[in-house]
Amino acid sequence: MSFLPDPAVFAQFAVATFIIAITPGPDMTLFVGRALSEGRAAGLACMAGALTGCAIHTTLVALGLSALIVASPEAFLVLKIVGAAYLIWLAWQAIRKGSAFSPDTRQRKARPLWRNWVTGIGINLLNPKIILFFMTFLPQFVSADDPHAAGKLLFLGLSFIPLSLPVTIPMVLAADGFAGLLSRSPGVTRVIDWLFAGVFSAFALKILTAQAK
Repeated sequence: MSFLPDPAVFAQFAVATFIIAITPGPDMTLFVGRALSEGRAAGLACMAGALTGCAIHTTLVALGLSALIVASPEAFLVLKIVGAAYLIWLAWQAIRKGSAFSPDTRQRKARPLWRNWVTGIGINLLNPKIILFFMTFLPQFVSADDPHAAGKLLFLGLSFIPLSLPVTIPMVLAADGFAGLLSRSPGVTRVIDWLFAGVFSAFALKILTAQAK
């Protein structure tokens, strides 16, 4: 099928998704914090909201980038190069500053699940870093002259959701142990930071060397 990426490309995407999923950030802080303070159902509802936001981001990015490809493949190529630079910056930030993980564990009256879901959508859609991330991350796995780029962008972006679930769901279900591990063992988060930096640097290097040919 035309929208399916090459298996090797999809394997690379899956590895990158795994690293992203285990990297502590605002979304993970929300999931684990709500699970600790309001129960697992609240954490899972927030996670579902954030993944809904990812689906919305993916659709918008796929439609917008496909229009850009049709209008100007050269502009899409520039976006990929800018994206490579952004991935290098993310890698540097991960090494330099490390991951911020401080879930809110204060006990409060449990919110309705739909409100937690909406909160998850909000923290995802309103985060400009996530918008920029999807705009620069997905194009690294699609060729600028691919006539089926839109379908592949959409497929990869939506694949991000099921690929991340085996990581995010256990984190929410085991919130107490996970949060405790990260708080007691800063070395664990540093290993994750270096994994994140290494994978994204590799992708950035790949796209930059490819354009130099």
